Amino acid sequence: MIRLDTAAPGFAAAFDALVNDRREADADVSRDVAAIIGSVRREGDAAIHAFTKKFDGHDLNESGWRIERADCDAALATLDSDLRVALKLARDRIAAYHEKQRPADAEYAEANGIVTGARWRGVDAAGLYVPGGRAAYPSSVLMNAIPARVAGVERLVIVTPTPNGEVNPLVLAAAALVGADEVWRVGGAQAVAALAYGTDRIKAVDVICGPGNAWVAEAKRQLFGVVGIDMVAGPSEIVVVADGANDPEWTAADLLSQSEHDPTSQSILFTDDAGFADAVADAVDRQIGTLSTAKVARAAWDANGAIVLVPSLAEAMPLVNRLAPEHLELAVADPAPLFDLVRHAGSVFLGRHTPEAVGDYVAGPNHVLPTGRRARFASGLSVIDFMKRTSFLSLSQEGLAAIGPAAVRLAEAEGLPAHARSVALRLP
Repeated sequence: MIRLDTAAPGFAAAFDALVNDRREADADVSRDVAAIIGSVRREGDAAIHAFTKKFDGHDLNESGWRIERADCDAALATLDSDLRVALKLARDRIAAYHEKQRPADAEYAEANGIVTGARWRGVDAAGLYVPGGRAAYPSSVLMNAIPARVAGVERLVIVTPTPNGEVNPLVLAAAALVGADEVWRVGGAQAVAALAYGTDRIKAVDVICGPGNAWVAEAKRQLFGVVGIDMVAGPSEIVVVADGANDPEWTAADLLSQSEHDPTSQSILFTDDAGFADAVADAVDRQIGTLSTAKVARAAWDANGAIVLVPSLAEAMPLVNRLAPEHLELAVADPAPLFDLVRHAGSVFLGRHTPEAVGDYVAGPNHVLPTGRRARFASGLSVIDFMKRTSFLSLSQEGLAAIGPAAVRLAEAEGLPAHARSVALRLP
């Protein structure tokens, strides 16, 4: 963990290093992923079978390629009742929030018979990648699948690796809750390629979403254009802006809520109170020892954690905007003035009683958010990611007469005579 003070010599260079730090996996996986994609495109299910046996340690012909809906329903039915209630609450709140995102069709009529507008329609099929192993999260199933359903996607396909053939019952339960149409026991770059190109068993989809490791992220990046993707996501991030009136134990827990994700996760505190900064650092060290995820949290905090002392919290905001964090907590009594200064953040959590972790599960807004400073130009997953807009135009004879001559003139200027003729022939 590093300590920075805006008043100290060398702060600008040190903060630049923090902003520009690359925490993505160091391994150059691009060539390996390209080879996997090529194999799947050429060999289809045979390649999927071989890669699953190699990487996940089981034979799909023996363990089964597809997990049936009855197995998902059984996993949901056998959950502890309080966990089942929690998942359903999360599903309902996420659905209610995303229902409000559905865009409306539009039509604009002019007096001379010119009508323009746009219609929104969901894609036909969406593929959801659900990680296996360490990062098997049912909450991600809900966050990715529900916006697709709200958008009107008719076919929802889940792919998930099952190391040694073992499935995560929570993931299956979540699949049942969202009504997944297909669940396939495949993962890795090969699963992404199957969703993009299709195989005899797994039919192609139009959009692929969901988190994954470096190979999955690289496969999505390479296949963008063949299919739509949600984003290329990197390690988790949180920035907390807090004054000394906060409980340092609360703030420490908030920072660790992201550090425990992965050794490459980043947690940063901005505060105007040096004593509070010391108390938070001490609380982080104490709390790490109590976590079952202590090894990962310690590695992330030591390598990527930071506490930045600022003269005032308002002066922290330009620095926060440079980081463009995935998650931003404004832990103050009146967060509105600071919120007004936020230009770049994936999602913002306002006030002392709004921990980011609530947003990961049951609040409603999506937890699939841009990382690695991509909040400068990207947004979190939404219903619109599973929809496309089709514009339309209708002209009466009068309307064509009003704007057609200008079209003819422009087509002639561009050296496209057939364009010009197709309009001119209709003019009076």
